Amino acid sequence: MSNTYGEWLREQRTAAGMTQQELADAAIMTRSHIAHIEAGRRIPSREDARRLDRVLDTGNVLTSFLPQKDVAVADYFEAARHLEQQATVIREFALSCVPGILQTEAYARAILRSGFAPLSDEECDRLVVTRLERAKVLAHRPLPVVWALLDEAVLRRPVGGPAVMADQLAHLVRLCEEGRVRIHVLPYELGAHPLMQGMLTLMWFEDQPPVAYSEGLQVGRVHDSPTVVERLQNAYHQALGDALPSKESLALLRATAKEHQRHA
Repeated sequence: MSNTYGEWLREQRTAAGMTQQELADAAIMTRSHIAHIEAGRRIPSREDARRLDRVLDTGNVLTSFLPQKDVAVADYFEAARHLEQQATVIREFALSCVPGILQTEAYARAILRSGFAPLSDEECDRLVVTRLERAKVLAHRPLPVVWALLDEAVLRRPVGGPAVMADQLAHLVRLCEEGRVRIHVLPYELGAHPLMQGMLTLMWFEDQPPVAYSEGLQVGRVHDSPTVVERLQNAYHQALGDALPSKESLALLRATAKEHQRHA
């Protein structure tokens, strides 16, 4: 068997004399979904793997050898990053820090510097550049529809110091004013809510099923099981229903930016 699941799938498809589109049609999937699996950016659901096994006459190999999805963020976020660039709708939830695609350079650098063990200057620079490249999704045409649901702690924590934080919040305000992002804030007084255990990104696409990416300390996962994705979407929508309206959220962003600026 080849080095990766995706490479082995490609070999079996080629041996069967099928194009990606022909395999997609036969397995009731999309061509882009097949392409992402072969490139190692997606893992098929168990139902998809069963259909691929049936179409390619591979017994239950593709079903039995589905890759383990619990892997380190550094390894698995690469797949999420590629999906992020293709999404037509992105909905972010952040519990403690501004989502990556919305970060300023100084804020991103402060976040990266806070990890253990400390990064070298060269490694930090490389990761900052990668993060800023991700933010270019907000300049693509057509623009993806981006919503960010932020716990109020994201606004209050002075990451990088008051000046960096004031500039970061001003950046969020500008993105909202330019219509590139819609932001809602979950206020402190709400108390417990269904997204308290980590960060979450929901993504929708033109020609493939939606996915979700969840992340905690040193662990992250891309979810493409329809049942799991729907459950995470429902949790997001429940929390969104308790958030401040966009106008009030924007006013809170402006006021908190001024507070940080005064401390600076």
